[in-house]
Amino acid sequence: MEEDTKIIEKDIKEEPKETSKKSPIKLITRIVVIVSTLFFVWYVMSERHTPYTDQARIKGLITPVSPRVAGYVTNINIYLHKKVKAGDTLFQLDRLPFEIAVTKAEANIDNTIQSVAASSSSVKSAAGKLGVAKAQLERAKRNWARVQKVMKENSGALSEADVDQSETALLQATEQVASSEANLERAKQSLGDSGPDNPKIRAAIQDLENAKLNLEFTTVIAPTGGVIESFDIDLGYYAATGAPMTTLISNTDIWIQADMKENSLSKMKEGNKVKITFDIAPGKIVTGTVRSIGYGVSTSDQTNKGGLPKITSKNSWLRDPQRFPVIISIDGDELEAYRLGGQADIVVYTGDNFILNSLASFRIKLNSWLSYVR
Repeated sequence: MEEDTKIIEKDIKEEPKETSKKSPIKLITRIVVIVSTLFFVWYVMSERHTPYTDQARIKGLITPVSPRVAGYVTNINIYLHKKVKAGDTLFQLDRLPFEIAVTKAEANIDNTIQSVAASSSSVKSAAGKLGVAKAQLERAKRNWARVQKVMKENSGALSEADVDQSETALLQATEQVASSEANLERAKQSLGDSGPDNPKIRAAIQDLENAKLNLEFTTVIAPTGGVIESFDIDLGYYAATGAPMTTLISNTDIWIQADMKENSLSKMKEGNKVKITFDIAPGKIVTGTVRSIGYGVSTSDQTNKGGLPKITSKNSWLRDPQRFPVIISIDGDELEAYRLGGQADIVVYTGDNFILNSLASFRIKLNSWLSYVR
């Protein structure tokens, strides 16, 4: 009995020691609560100071290449996805009709010069006739003066017929001078300037220049450097004036359009530094700068070509904030390495907060590594 009593007493003494041990569940709960709180605080602060988004696309300039004259394609110097430089020949249209037009315009200049020369002769002839008319007028005036002098000295020296004849000759000579002057003025107006400033000659020269310009337009060149897209024509294709023949993706300017949450724009401004990672370049971080921030987006489902950019938001059980386009310039000269429409992740640094900036740098670096397995 004494042994049993001792065993019971021992068990009673040991029982409190077991109950005094701490439960690990409470410790894990505390850790989870602390980590969750820190994560929540970091998330709220980072959305304002170092906003991040994976809704970003590579954008660029697209130029439809169209001929300025119509004609059949006689030569093609490009193929799909070929890289070209500004001024490279893309297509050659049939030159023959335009060469004929140039020859015709050159002949028209010769004809115009001959016509002007003939008009110059007419002016000279009219001037000559005016000179003769003036000489006859001077002679008629002198004759009439003599008649008047004779009639004054001796009224019966001349018959009335002689007097009438002399007066009529003076009147005719006067009218002839007026008529000759009008003819000369008419010839001058018809001729205009007898040199290169003659309106007929200028018009003929303009026709020639236009014909030569159209001849040059038969060679379709690249307006800027870039890459050929949407190309599917062959020799013999009839190119209409202004109708696109291919698409040229320009490499002169490529940017990122990042659709940022509305509540991430409060501290963001133009010039903020940005870090970017592209799916096309896993593990690589590229820097950039905020170029501009959108001021409006469309909230209508209707398509309006002259309207505002339309941003598609994700649907979830919590309302997703409205997003606005933020345009980001890419630093460096590796523009040709990117593809328009390619996806990117970006983080914007709005200030000099060391902790938040360091966490943001780690996050974007982690996402760049994850691009390997996307």
